[in-house]
Amino acid sequence: MQQGRHYDVVIVGAGMAGLCLCRQLELESGGSKSILILDNRPDLPGKKQKVGESLVQVAGYYLTRMLDLEQHLLEEQFPKFNLRFHWKTSGSDNRDLEDYARSYIGKSSNVATYQVNRNTLECHLLDLVRGSGQVRLANPILNLDVRLSDAGPHTVAFDRNGVREEVTAGWVVDASGRAQLFKKRQDLKADVSIRHGSSWCWVEGLVDIERLTELPRKELRRRRDLNRAGLFPFWLATNHFCGEGFWFWIIPLKGMTSLGIVFDSSLVPFEEVSSAEKLIAWICREFPLFERDLPKRRIIDSARLAEYSYDCRRTISASRWAISGMAGRFSDPLYSPGSDLIAYYNTIIVDAILEKDPEQLRMKAELYEALMKVVFDAYVPSYSMSYDALGDQETFTMKYAWELAVYFTFYAYPFINDLFTNVRFVKFFFRKFAQLGPVNRSVQQCLTDYYQWKKLRPSQSSALAYDFLDLTPLKKAEMTYYQVSPNEDHAEETLEGHLRSMREFARYLFAYVSSVVLEDPRVLLNRGFVESIKLNSWRLDPEALRAAYAPHAGCAETCEWGLNPLAMEVFRPQSAPMHADAETGVPA
Repeated sequence: MQQGRHYDVVIVGAGMAGLCLCRQLELESGGSKSILILDNRPDLPGKKQKVGESLVQVAGYYLTRMLDLEQHLLEEQFPKFNLRFHWKTSGSDNRDLEDYARSYIGKSSNVATYQVNRNTLECHLLDLVRGSGQVRLANPILNLDVRLSDAGPHTVAFDRNGVREEVTAGWVVDASGRAQLFKKRQDLKADVSIRHGSSWCWVEGLVDIERLTELPRKELRRRRDLNRAGLFPFWLATNHFCGEGFWFWIIPLKGMTSLGIVFDSSLVPFEEVSSAEKLIAWICREFPLFERDLPKRRIIDSARLAEYSYDCRRTISASRWAISGMAGRFSDPLYSPGSDLIAYYNTIIVDAILEKDPEQLRMKAELYEALMKVVFDAYVPSYSMSYDALGDQETFTMKYAWELAVYFTFYAYPFINDLFTNVRFVKFFFRKFAQLGPVNRSVQQCLTDYYQWKKLRPSQSSALAYDFLDLTPLKKAEMTYYQVSPNEDHAEETLEGHLRSMREFARYLFAYVSSVVLEDPRVLLNRGFVESIKLNSWRLDPEALRAAYAPHAGCAETCEWGLNPLAMEVFRPQSAPMHADAETGVPA
């Protein structure tokens, strides 16, 4: 046994979560903490290509501004042009891109995001680690033994180069990914109600969806919808091709393209997509435009998971241990939350490590554990309740706009303003987020019910192009992550105001769906009916809705929305469209 030194922090796992944590701790401690990173792989970052390449706003901000990786991302990775969603249409063979309906955000984000080759990013982080005088990277190791102590310090023993080494540590952080060291050894596993699978691969070269057409290039350049959709190449977006309970991603990386399907296991049999070859064949059958491209591509690597979601009973402790990344919790790849979760967890872990007062640490550990549990749990209904809504452009447009508005307001805004480590704000956040929770569950139930209701009423679908920001509450919420709050009072006022906006948004969604189900556009503007909607318990029951509307049918007062009530009218069945008065602009 070789007796080793004492480290302030031992990080188990040199993947994305562990390397980012090391980088953040170094920067925020001014290099004052000694860090040991352990990994059992000899060839970091590993020979296999890594999935999880699409960054959204929190992760983009975290990597660029908090970890100071902006230069690497700009030089080595592709900038990302938002998310785009596509659906097949009836009355066409869906062999060309223009046959597909699409919803998107045409405006570029003010917070830079990227399509990241995880392998090259981790190589860069490893170079930074190896160049640090305060960080030691030990790999490959065998027979890891971590003995946690409530009183501290912890003891960590491992074999390296045939020698057994033992060190002590003030903190130990499990960033071991799906190995889940602490979860297994401390019986921290918790179930989650998401039953989804995924299969993915990487192919050589760039899959440019704008070329999946027979239209001449000149005609493509002059498409009328580009004035709203933007002139950035569509391939820079994370493109999603959607159906009931599944979505297929296309993510550009330098020299290759990431392709993958995520699916509700009750709707798509795993066996049908359980290899790269099966996946490509399945996608070409489902979306015929890919037949002209994907079968010709060389497959570089592939992987799959029949089930990937899991929870954890605890991820941070006042006994000075913590869990980050996929070693703890993971929900679903839709909207790319994985790197965001790393940002949240690493930020509270670093704050806890730097806390010197034991009493403050105990308080923060309990507060942060509750915060991370609430943040994770809020993701779950989006994936477990309304995944079928992916099959319809109208229903999914409402779903995405609602969930993105929640994300900007309750996730991105607090994180960018360093509020998730502000004890006063976190307590306020709990109260406001708790008020949103029942409303969110009602919205999710509304979405799945509306999708199933529409399925029983076949209709023609066209290649409609829709910008999510046409929905006013989303546009307002999108502005929050440009705001810098000077103090807690301003932050609380901002969140309070946006909670009111979200409640109005939910009321609008319920009123709009009611007006479609009752086949009467006037329902949406009937003040008496709109004000009678119970946000926490609304349900799509046509007979109940008809009975609820009847007492208000003669109401002459128009609901004064603080949003554009005509935003969804392009989706309304053409037999009963609502329009605005030509002179006043008032809905009529």
